[in-house]
Amino acid sequence: MSQERIDLIRSKLADWKDVDGILITNLTNCRWVSGFTGSAGHLVITQDRALIGTDFRYWEQAAQQAPEFELVKVGREPHMAKQEDLLKMVGVERIGFEASHMTVIDFRLLKKKCDEIEACSLVGLNGVIEPMRHVKTADELAMIRKAAVITDNAMSAVNQLAKPGMTERALAWQLEKHMRENGADGMAFDIIVAAGPNGAMAHHHPSDRQLQVGDTIIVDMGAMLDGYHSDLTRTFFLGNEPDEKFKLVYDLVHTAQKNALNNMKAGMKGQEIDALARDVIDDAGQGPNFGHSLGHGVGLNIHEGPSLSSVYKGTIPAGAVVSVEPGVYLPGWGGVRIEDLVVVTTDGIEFLSHCPKTPIIPV
Repeated sequence: MSQERIDLIRSKLADWKDVDGILITNLTNCRWVSGFTGSAGHLVITQDRALIGTDFRYWEQAAQQAPEFELVKVGREPHMAKQEDLLKMVGVERIGFEASHMTVIDFRLLKKKCDEIEACSLVGLNGVIEPMRHVKTADELAMIRKAAVITDNAMSAVNQLAKPGMTERALAWQLEKHMRENGADGMAFDIIVAAGPNGAMAHHHPSDRQLQVGDTIIVDMGAMLDGYHSDLTRTFFLGNEPDEKFKLVYDLVHTAQKNALNNMKAGMKGQEIDALARDVIDDAGQGPNFGHSLGHGVGLNIHEGPSLSSVYKGTIPAGAVVSVEPGVYLPGWGGVRIEDLVVVTTDGIEFLSHCPKTPIIPV
């Protein structure tokens, strides 16, 4: 895939403010373009050169993982010096750089060095590589599917693992162990276990609070496999018979999610898909308690484009992998969030998440 991605970038250079090449510094974008997975490296792509610069720690790895790129061996100086070496080698007049991934101080240092050596002029580009990653290849989908299976299996164990008196932290650890023992390279993000009133915090960190009968429990987690992520949320009720409030809130969120899943498809704007769920929650008077977007892209990053949000006017392409996760959060009580991972298709979706929605944990 690397050569195809190099060719794709070359075909876009003229459209990107008419630059002669691009300096790629974001490590996730570097990996997507080249296959290189090291923690220090930069790419420069022009119409006739493709270079990767990295230090001694990664010379052998870069040569193996990115054979389509010329390897530039650089020292372990500050990374601006590495970029300078690459830019001197390609000798182009206008080089684009990832403006949203470079600090002001780094830009000033790089510009000063480029001015001193008269290497080139720098042109800020914003978000030009990320949209290329929206549509997943068959290999990317295969890896995400495997990560989703690991996550499904762990989530399916919550009904047996969660017990009164168990802490949020202990449940999170049991779930992490389950995913690692079943093939995960790591966690897609820190597992969220939010019980009782803690569920009102959408990104609560597991604490030593003990699970209690009558608790609503939000569990949000994902496996990471070969750099690719999965994302899944289920909400549970610890007890034999949920109260009316839980039933009302859970049914509302579930209905909102189903409306989105049943009606979304490729070609719709992100804000249109968001509205499929948000309008249901708004109509029930709970709009102020659904404060985040409906979903986000998932791939090499756990949060990436495209976005299913009220402000995203871009269209969602076929082949994008996105989460669909409405929620309602009530301070002092808790919350409900239900999330599935799907592939968007021309006529709907394909589920990557298959964990049952069985909220009751009998005691």
